[in-house]
Amino acid sequence: MTLLALDPSDFLSEFYISFWIPTAVLTAALVIKLPSIIRLWRDPLLRAVGGLLLLACGVFVFCTPSTIAAVNRLTGVPNISAPWCYSLITAFCGSCLLLIITWRNGLSDRSAATRRAMRWVISVYSGVVVALWVLFLLADAPEERLRDLDTYYATTPFMREEILLYLVAHAVACLITSRLIWNWVRAEGLDAWLRWGLKLLGAGYVLNLIFDATKLIAVAARWCGQDLDWLSTNLAPPVAALSAILIAVGFILPHAGQYLHDRWRVRLAHRELRPLYQLMRSVSGEGVPFVLRATPELRLTRRETFIRDVLLPLARHIDTGLGRRSYDAALALGHPPEQARALAAAVSILDAIEAKARDPEPPESAAGPDTTNLLQEIGAVSRALRRPDDIETVRARAAVPAESVAVHE
Repeated sequence: MTLLALDPSDFLSEFYISFWIPTAVLTAALVIKLPSIIRLWRDPLLRAVGGLLLLACGVFVFCTPSTIAAVNRLTGVPNISAPWCYSLITAFCGSCLLLIITWRNGLSDRSAATRRAMRWVISVYSGVVVALWVLFLLADAPEERLRDLDTYYATTPFMREEILLYLVAHAVACLITSRLIWNWVRAEGLDAWLRWGLKLLGAGYVLNLIFDATKLIAVAARWCGQDLDWLSTNLAPPVAALSAILIAVGFILPHAGQYLHDRWRVRLAHRELRPLYQLMRSVSGEGVPFVLRATPELRLTRRETFIRDVLLPLARHIDTGLGRRSYDAALALGHPPEQARALAAAVSILDAIEAKARDPEPPESAAGPDTTNLLQEIGAVSRALRRPDDIETVRARAAVPAESVAVHE
């Protein structure tokens, strides 16, 4: 009974999300994108994303009550923040729609349908922005409202039309954008990071539709003489804030996710080469000099180059017959072909190191084996070196003469 008697506005106030939180997330998204935007400034799609994120930051900065009051005081016009904020919101949702059309169809798509759709969006939403300012100039809204302007002036001539216009324009853009995104999510061949980014964008625009619905219900209630202002003042703002967070993460996830994935892949490859690198260091007596400011890609390249440089002269000591027997032995022990090749190569390299220790200079007439596959598969060989027991088993079996193996089998 206590829960039923609780005022919804009091309940929702517990879940208030400061507008500065989505502003911070959007700013972080812009900062993450900024290096790519500067480096690839000629790419209109990246410029559009940067402009969109900047516009989204502006929406939440100027829609914060403290900023609304400051703008009203600075201009000396009560509620002039209303058309300014409505214009920013309208421009943002129109820009989102343009970006999704361009992003999905690709910059190379110059079809008549795409050009017509883009012209339609630009003309309609530019017209809406102009109409918002005209309606504000015609309206009489002398009392400043920082949080509840939508419902307070819901029945005031011209302000009523202005509020309805921006909400409908926002809802239409979000509905179309959301549908385009969810249709795109179901397309074949999407990168996993892009798919998840689109899902977050789609969820963000669905929340935007909830924001519009709550605002419209509250405004319509005023028209009917009812009071549902808490929907507009307490429910809509946190929904908008959560929506902005999802949209910001949706924009940065494909870029940041792929970046982190590539970094992880490079670091993993660098770490996997460590056993073979340590083995080659024991042969050459030196290693790759450590450079503090070297990028992960450069460190990986240097490690790969060092391993191959040591393997090339060592190849003259490799026993090709032992390599073939090791491969057959690994297959006989149940290892798959790829792993069997890596184990055989590891056995050959270890044997070559011992042979070099016994005779540093092989005969001049000795022709080294073809090392093309060995140099290309250093990652697999290095992983095989992490399994010394398997290597010893294969080596012991390969050391048995072929006749003895046949007899035992």
